[in-house]
Amino acid sequence: MTTGQDRLKRAAAAQAVMEIEDGMVVGLGSGTTATFAIEALAARVAKGLRIAGIPTSEKTASLARRLGVPLTGFAAHRRIDVAIDGADQVERATLELVKGLGGALLREKIVASASDRMIVVVDETKLVDRLGAHTPLPVEIVSFGWQTVVDRLAAIGCAPRLRLVGDKPFTTAGGNHIADCAIAEMPDPAGLEARISALVGVVETGLFIGLASKIVVGRPNGVEVIDR
Repeated sequence: MTTGQDRLKRAAAAQAVMEIEDGMVVGLGSGTTATFAIEALAARVAKGLRIAGIPTSEKTASLARRLGVPLTGFAAHRRIDVAIDGADQVERATLELVKGLGGALLREKIVASASDRMIVVVDETKLVDRLGAHTPLPVEIVSFGWQTVVDRLAAIGCAPRLRLVGDKPFTTAGGNHIADCAIAEMPDPAGLEARISALVGVVETGLFIGLASKIVVGRPNGVEVIDR
């Protein structure tokens, strides 16, 4: 069943995909918003658009193949022209992001960091004045000794909780775990990212600092574009 939020995301994704040009290498994000973008991209490919996509998850790769979107990898392309992905939170004033609730944050950040531009597609509920509050910050951590990493996160005030599937730790595509950190607010996201990243056993954080070039927001009265 299509929800109102899905309709907003689909409209925003369709507009974002119009920025893709012939011959581009495109980073393909993960999650429901990215699914809408891949569907819109596939429709353009079917009409003759020539692109190659680098997916951020196996689910994304499978969908792209099924819809006829050609795929490539970093062995052939070190740089990506534009990445299209969603976000769990977007700070209005800075365009800093929280991502990773879907569990693919490491691959998503690798793709975003290798891209000349990152276009983020969201519905209006993802826009916030300050990151944090009701949305946890995912932190990818090594599986070996994860208990010690969780303790280190707790020691700097991150209030971590190991993500579980049933009674077992969630495991990422890279074989790591995720600690979801409950942080009331983040007045200094870049500083927080630096502190967390410095902890032994942390692989990557869900803070995407300085990576988003443009936010495409689905609203009931139309699509809003926010440029950095």
